[in-house]
Amino acid sequence: MSPKLVIALAGGLALVAVLVVGLVQLAGSPAPSQTPPAKRLTPAQMQARLVGSPAPLAALHAQADQLLGGGASALRARLTTLEGRPVVVNKWASWCTPCREEFGAFQRAATNMGREVAFIGIDSGDSGRAKPLAFLKAFPVSYPSYYDPSEQIGLEVSDSTFVPATVFYNRRGEKYIQDGAFPNAAKLERDVHRYAMVG
Repeated sequence: MSPKLVIALAGGLALVAVLVVGLVQLAGSPAPSQTPPAKRLTPAQMQARLVGSPAPLAALHAQADQLLGGGASALRARLTTLEGRPVVVNKWASWCTPCREEFGAFQRAATNMGREVAFIGIDSGDSGRAKPLAFLKAFPVSYPSYYDPSEQIGLEVSDSTFVPATVFYNRRGEKYIQDGAFPNAAKLERDVHRYAMVG
């Protein structure tokens, strides 16, 4: 075998090795939409950043990670108290993998924007409270969710049973519905500006 051929083969093997290592690292890294635990905010960090919020928004922050009852009428009453403000409603379920992946985006966006935008969750389709409460403990956010085992609230708000779904209400109460998960907080915040912080 000629020296040139040996060098060429060695170079080719080195390139293959680099590609294999890169693919292994890529496969083992979290999806872009997931927020690694080390980068998640703690409830105390979120509350500290939201101090001074207007009363209707502060009331949401005071109920962070709670599962609220009352059904669709309770959510409608809450939305009435928020009239004239931008509102983001995120429909999720504890068994929904894309919901789990986007919760980091909602945690960041709700903390960054929560002094002027109302964020609310709907836990739609969970048959008991234990799993969604455990989910919220693992993925804390700065706002409450309405418990919706029958999916009635989610259907009324988003016009479907699809999860995850996000509904943006602008200051005039007009809504825009986005089905599917948000890949990161930056994309979510852009859509909040585009659909909720208008009018």
